Amino acid sequence: QVQLVESGGGLVQAGGSLRLSCVCPARNFSRYAWFRQAPGKEREFAAAISWSGADPKYADSVLGRFTISRDNLKNTVYLQMNDLKPEDTAAYYCAATIAYGRTFSSDYEYWGQGTQVTVSS
Repeated sequence: QVQLVESGGGLVQAGGSLRLSCVCPARNFSRYAWFRQAPGKEREFAAAISWSGADPKYADSVLGRFTISRDNLKNTVYLQMNDLKPEDTAAYYCAATIAYGRTFSSDYEYWGQGTQVTVSS
């Protein structure tokens, strides 16, 4: 109901690509984001975008390799991940807010269950 649903994770070799999808409820969210969390590490910001597609933001670690986008008609947010590295291995979470979201987990009220991305060397 209120949860977002991620999909598209899997096991890939270094240098490969994956496209994550996040199906969102039919709701007027202001901004969407992708976070990731590796075992033993804090959840970190990866990318964010407004529902209009404006103001895309990326963490330095993924800039130039990841692209966040959205399809309003399908209520879906995507994260295209290219040139994947073992360091990208983590559980990836989609998040959304009806207010203002920056790069902090606390900025987002709605979350998905996560999808695992594993990159082998």
